[in-house]
Amino acid sequence: MSLGARIAWDDTVLPFQLDRSDIRGRVARLDGVLDKVLEQHDYPAQIEALVAEMALLTALIGQTVKLRWKLSLQVRGDGPVRIIATDYYAPKEEGAPGRIRAWASFDESRLGESAEPFDLVGKGYFAILIDQGEGTTPYQGITPIAGGSLSSCAETYFAQSEQLPTRFSLSFGRSTEPGRGEGWRAGGVMLQKMPKASPFAATPGEGGTGEEGLLEASDILDEAEGESWNRANILLDTVEELELIGPSVTPTELLLRLFHEEVPRVFDAQPVKFGCSCSAEKVRESLSIYSAKDISHMTTDEGVVTADCQFCGAHYEFAPETLGFEATEGPDAQDRVAGGRG
Repeated sequence: MSLGARIAWDDTVLPFQLDRSDIRGRVARLDGVLDKVLEQHDYPAQIEALVAEMALLTALIGQTVKLRWKLSLQVRGDGPVRIIATDYYAPKEEGAPGRIRAWASFDESRLGESAEPFDLVGKGYFAILIDQGEGTTPYQGITPIAGGSLSSCAETYFAQSEQLPTRFSLSFGRSTEPGRGEGWRAGGVMLQKMPKASPFAATPGEGGTGEEGLLEASDILDEAEGESWNRANILLDTVEELELIGPSVTPTELLLRLFHEEVPRVFDAQPVKFGCSCSAEKVRESLSIYSAKDISHMTTDEGVVTADCQFCGAHYEFAPETLGFEATEGPDAQDRVAGGRG
């Protein structure tokens, strides 16, 4: 595989369809996006792994939604890892990249060097939020933490909240390639069955056969649909980690290796990149609900109000008299903004 071909597939999501099985899917390859996401923070290795997995899921899921603005994934747990949050911003125009950002909150003193990353989440919930922008009502779906990985949580979410059998196969980690330094690479395949309405499908109220009564694919599909779904999953089980992340196998070659009997059909690839939506204006807007007294409590000994973006690390400083609903001066042209690590 040539260098040019490898670069062409880095940081892309390729939509596809398996015509024989009535299954749609996505193949994602992340390279520079993950480096940018993770270099904003000095995370321990276990947290890096969780954020990398969440970012890869976000790229795969975000591209499946007819999105005008933003899709967010959140995991909240009662373990050492409190929050993992990611955002996917839809392309602003045809051919433009989608943008991804991510961050995590955790108690480093409770991590434990030998603990598996997912075990650090504990009990909690997995949520998907879709905001189509001004004039619309945001959608939020929540399911309990289940399974042994973040991808298992996402599969449970789609079965339970959307009744869409969904499967993820992911690979991610640090790698070193000839002529390049060490960097992050990730790749994954998402399969999603588009089931017809079936009188045999379980409903959320009836419960399912999964963990704590949650729905699984077998609870949703009738016999014929279940056969085609199982066949595609058996084929996906044969994938190797190096095939998922590349760089020697392109996504189109991967689909032919795995699903040639299912008649794969590919569509236009979607580029993705790291991108943050924070700005001084948005910080001002978030502080506009506070009184002058509230603002005074936020003011540092140096006489400024500061704010840091959790996603990109940008640091903002404001004159306190320009903030809140009792501001005595307009926005200061000398507001200080320092960029993040990226």
